[in-house]
This record gives sequence, structure tokens and C-alpha cells, in this order.
Amino acid sequence: MTSNTIAEHETLLGERLKALRLNQNLDQKTLAARAGLSVGALKNLENGAGSTTRTLLSVLRALGREEWLSTVAPIATINPLNMPRAAQQRQRASRKSSKCLIDDQD
Repeated sequence: MTSNTIAEHETLLGERLKALRLNQNLDQKTLAARAGLSVGALKNLENGAGSTTRTLLSVLRALGREEWLSTVAPIATINPLNMPRAAQQRQRASRKSSKCLIDDQD
């Protein structure tokens, strides 16, 4: 698994947001207005030049992608520790103990 730097993550996120904006046929000015941001703040976000959480959240909301946030730290709905263990089918009989062998001989 490769570990990206923070700057690489910012650049990748910016590229994805820009692609999403373009897929929705929005220019930066329109998206910035919908998000209540300056065009400069949106450009910084898309270029991976540093941004605030508020800017990111505003852009995600304006693009209709707030559900992305639920993938950041999903809440586990199934805890494997609470799941019952499936009973394994026996493969063979257990060995008799030496005490049982003595009792059987009597």
C-alpha cells in the first residue's frame, strides 16, 4: 500500500472535485456562488493549494455530494465480536482418557 503525502491527497481531492464540477457543467464562478465562496477559495481547493474544512463542506453541499462525508469514517454496523461462532462439525471422536480405559477393563 502506498502512502501519499498530505499535498498529494489535497491535489487528488481537488482533481476529483474539479472533475465533478465539470461533469455537472458548472464553471468556477457559478459553483463558488452556489457554495457561498469566493472564486479564489474554490481555485485553491481544486488546485490542492490548501483550503479550509468549511470550503470543502460548502463545495460538497453545492455539488450535492454530502454523502461523501459518510465514507470518511463509516460506523460499523456489524461487530464481529458480537457474532455467534458457527458450531464446527466434529471430524472424529475424541481420544479416551487413560482413566476411562482402566474403568472399561474392570
